[in-house]
Amino acid sequence: MAFRTVSPAMIFFVALAAFGLAPSQAEAEADIVIGAGSSAKVHHNVARAMCRQIQKTVTGVTCEALRIEGGDAAEPGAVLNNLRNAALELGIVPADWQYHATQGTGPFKFTGKIDNARALFSLHAQPFTLAARRDAGINSLDDLAGKRINIGTPGSPQRVMMNMLMAAKKWTTKSFGFVDELSENEQSLALCHNRVQAVVSTSAHPSPAIAQAIKLCDAKIVPVTGDAVGKLIADNRFLSSTAVPAGLYDGHVKAAKTFGVAVTVMTSEDMEEDLIYTVVKTVFENLDRFKRLHPSLAILLPGRMMTDGLSAPLHKGAVRYYREKNMM
Repeated sequence: MAFRTVSPAMIFFVALAAFGLAPSQAEAEADIVIGAGSSAKVHHNVARAMCRQIQKTVTGVTCEALRIEGGDAAEPGAVLNNLRNAALELGIVPADWQYHATQGTGPFKFTGKIDNARALFSLHAQPFTLAARRDAGINSLDDLAGKRINIGTPGSPQRVMMNMLMAAKKWTTKSFGFVDELSENEQSLALCHNRVQAVVSTSAHPSPAIAQAIKLCDAKIVPVTGDAVGKLIADNRFLSSTAVPAGLYDGHVKAAKTFGVAVTVMTSEDMEEDLIYTVVKTVFENLDRFKRLHPSLAILLPGRMMTDGLSAPLHKGAVRYYREKNMM
């Protein structure tokens, strides 16, 4: 099966010229290269898990997970542009980036939509997570009004999601007793010192920052539900209902319902049908084993994997597999 549609030399040239990337010789010559943002550790670990699964079940196929540096641009945008330029076979990006890339909105408003972007399936979620001190009296989303909260740095993923939630609830910063703008890495200290009573996160789970807040600050995870949240999901195609699974953190014995952005696997329309069919088949037909490769994959459900967060058209190789299995 001929997987690669461009030569390794061309891949190197395109990546280097466009983004300053320098894949190793092994990465450039792999049959399948999966790109993920360099700073998105969970994304890269999941890309490696996919490669292990592919190489374990498909004889003679090599696969490499490649860290993509964003440079002056955001890393998900760099991953998507590498897909556009055929420098990658597959890319892992959050669903909101997939949506903006295919619609020509947000970060792609001026650079133009990526017409050849195609979806395969979604993976784990990046849940909007609300963690609160146990002594704060915050047991639901509505209890957050009037409390001291960190909403994240301007432009950060947690701030973007918090702004959307505040708009849905018709809240402003004046709806809270105090508002801080710390990064996810800084907010646990403020929570422990009672400067704020609640913090928000958009990281995949298990999250070291949330684990730290729970262990050191006597915090708990609060469900984020209600009519406003339901409408927010309905109005934004890249959002979906999800939950923070039970058992990932000390004292967190019940799943906490919330919303979030799914992490998705994407490719280019130009990638060969057999390649994409093989990748999708390999993941879905070995799903139980795949779910054990990383904690964030543990709650994957086949039906939701082919719908959650997918705004780009499905690649014909993925469609072929889903139809073959009567999944669509």
